[in-house]
Amino acid sequence: MLPSREEPAAARGSSEEAQSPGSAPLGDALLAGPGPSDGLEACAEKVEVGLAGPADAEPPEPPEGGWGWLVMLAAMWCNGSVFGIQNSCGLLFVSMLETFGSKDHGKMSFKTAWVGSLSMGMIFFCCPIVSVFTDIFGCRKTAVVGAAVGFIGLMSSSFVSSIEPLYLTYGIIFACGCSFAYQPSLVILGHYFKKRLGLVNGIVTAGSSVFTILLPLLLRVLIDKLGLFYTLRVLCIFMFVLFLAGFTYRPLVPSAKEKESESSRFSLFSRRRFSPPKKIFNFAIFKVTAYAVWAAGIPIALFGYFVPYVHLVNHVKKRFPDEKHEVVLMCIGITSGIGRLLFGRIADYVPGVKKVYLQVLSFFFIGLMSMMIPLCSVFGVLIAVCLIMGLFDGCFISIMAPIAFELVGARDVSQAIGFLLGFMSVPMTVGPPIAGLLQDKLGSYDVAFYLAGIPPLVGAVVLCFIPWVHSRQQREINKSTGGEKMEKMLENQNSLLSSSSGIFKKESDSTI
Repeated sequence: MLPSREEPAAARGSSEEAQSPGSAPLGDALLAGPGPSDGLEACAEKVEVGLAGPADAEPPEPPEGGWGWLVMLAAMWCNGSVFGIQNSCGLLFVSMLETFGSKDHGKMSFKTAWVGSLSMGMIFFCCPIVSVFTDIFGCRKTAVVGAAVGFIGLMSSSFVSSIEPLYLTYGIIFACGCSFAYQPSLVILGHYFKKRLGLVNGIVTAGSSVFTILLPLLLRVLIDKLGLFYTLRVLCIFMFVLFLAGFTYRPLVPSAKEKESESSRFSLFSRRRFSPPKKIFNFAIFKVTAYAVWAAGIPIALFGYFVPYVHLVNHVKKRFPDEKHEVVLMCIGITSGIGRLLFGRIADYVPGVKKVYLQVLSFFFIGLMSMMIPLCSVFGVLIAVCLIMGLFDGCFISIMAPIAFELVGARDVSQAIGFLLGFMSVPMTVGPPIAGLLQDKLGSYDVAFYLAGIPPLVGAVVLCFIPWVHSRQQREINKSTGGEKMEKMLENQNSLLSSSSGIFKKESDSTI
């Protein structure tokens, strides 16, 4: 049996010795070698591995600009159009009351509040699912399909004749489309930027603040001139532009589906035809106690968070009928953008998990300002309350990702944020309808705003325990790690002693 050209010289020598006169017969040697089918399979495996690349291959280096700037603008439009419409739902809420209120006015605030709160809740509820679709199909396909679904949902909402169909068209279809368009816009930024990722993320998330400032003015004019249904059709233009923007998400890293299609060409020749299923959801992050506390405290705090966005405009319309009620949402949007930039920068100087104290501070002020809304008898004071609320709203949003990174590490941070956003969907969906029900029963929003301020204060108290829990868990990990290191050192010493005694024994035997 002749050695192949790839074999080293030592292998050639050993093969020649194996075929010496005293060795096994030639037939046995041929049987021991690889047959034609084995060689074909081995070659196919080599080709397959060559195409797929190494399992731990690093992704390409981000270009830090170029086409990435266009991607950044597209992501900014996505962030602004999705959350600009959601944050301005107070104006749509008032218009829905006026359009459908004559049929069942006694429960209309409760029924109408479900439209906006269900929409916002579904956006966050779908986030863990969207992350899976993004991994499988890539950012471009997920975002384009999501924008198309959102366009269909919003357009169909403009043809309803009662409030109930809006639960499906606006609350579910439109919101799910927004969720599928939104999350890829954040993922794609990491493909094009690394050194400037913080700056780019700040610009993109500021898009929602810019739209929250400008969109209420546009909605006020559209609703007065065209009515609710034509206003929704005009908003479909935003979703159509978002559909086109999704095509700019040119992939630099192939998706799992593309990798699978490439490797499937040669799978017929591979011995290992079926790979083990990939783990989609990583529930092991809940073993990190500090993250589990954080994932419980944030939803508790958010039961009253979305109430002002839905009901504040209607409250101002009743309390201050002569004032421009859309101004309150503009004030929240202005200071929210400032808060994201300001507290995002401050968080860089706060070490480790202590960043969570900034969220404690933000929830404390959000809860306090919610309770102060009914106490404002002067419109200027209410404006000041909204400015403070928006500032700390930006603080809460801007440091979510840094806190998740500190708690679970870079490898699991995407899943950690995805799970958290999914948990956030429940309180953000339930809170506004409860406030609407209280308004229907009591005739005012005073009790609703008082109660909306309690959950953020309770959530702030829960979050205070996170640094203590995290430090305690770190001490336990360090102790167990130290014990494992000591055991490994003892094992290495024992193996070293046993190997050295074996060497001495061999030398003594050879001497004898």
